[in-house]
Amino acid sequence: MSLKAKTQPRKKAKPGRRPARRPQRKLLTWRRARIGGMLFAATAFIGGVSWLSIDGWFNRQADAAAQGFYALSVDAGLGVDDVLVEGRNRTQAARILETLGVQRGFPILAFDPEAAKIKLEALPWVKTAAVERRYPRDVYVRIVERQPLALWQHNGNIAVIDQSGDLIPNVQPEGFTGLPLVVGADAPEHTAALLDVVSSEPRLHELVTAAVRVSGRRWNLKLQGGIDVQLPETDAAGAWAQLARIEREQGVLERDVVVIDLRLPDRLVVRTNTKTKPKSKRSAKGEET
Repeated sequence: MSLKAKTQPRKKAKPGRRPARRPQRKLLTWRRARIGGMLFAATAFIGGVSWLSIDGWFNRQADAAAQGFYALSVDAGLGVDDVLVEGRNRTQAARILETLGVQRGFPILAFDPEAAKIKLEALPWVKTAAVERRYPRDVYVRIVERQPLALWQHNGNIAVIDQSGDLIPNVQPEGFTGLPLVVGADAPEHTAALLDVVSSEPRLHELVTAAVRVSGRRWNLKLQGGIDVQLPETDAAGAWAQLARIEREQGVLERDVVVIDLRLPDRLVVRTNTKTKPKSKRSAKGEET
């Protein structure tokens, strides 16, 4: 005997009756609309702020507020009345004032000493600068200027160098023809030490017209009359003093000398001009002292 499942007939939906889930879809649609509106408003706000930033509105408002504040500070007695400068010799006063960017009545609170220091040290003659606001009405500047030391000839050009061996920019060498001339790629950084040696013997110092750096190790000095003095790599001061002593005792530079070689520690080698008639057989061949 078999059993068959009895199926119930499916009830048909009555006309005009909505499905049970239709209200939930409506709620989701409303939420989406609200979220979309919020996103639209946020996008519009961000876009407006970005446009104001690009347009410079915020910056203009900040600048206007700052200008108003500085104007009030000047009325309260915080306006620049004087600029005090110490150490100026070669740098023009007008150039300093132009670089500082201040004038009488300028708000001292708006003055930036650190920025002024950087600008001053970019001037050709200024080595270091110190800038201060001295309340209520003064700006104080103290500068240390570069001291011209020598003329440096390199790659066919001549420039002025200072005591540190640094190039002084935008300075024409024609105004410093009285300075000694040094030649060589690394000559500037060794010039101060050389001039200390040369100046230790004033009578010889007056005869020096130029100095040539040789192989980055030593110097050759050019003296008046076309004499070359070859200094040693070490103890150049001792060799220079030796030449001064021999000159005082024997007058070696009064002879027809072309080269004086001081590179050997125990002797001085003198070479004379063989193209001229020798004063004696000894001087023609050269001598060792």
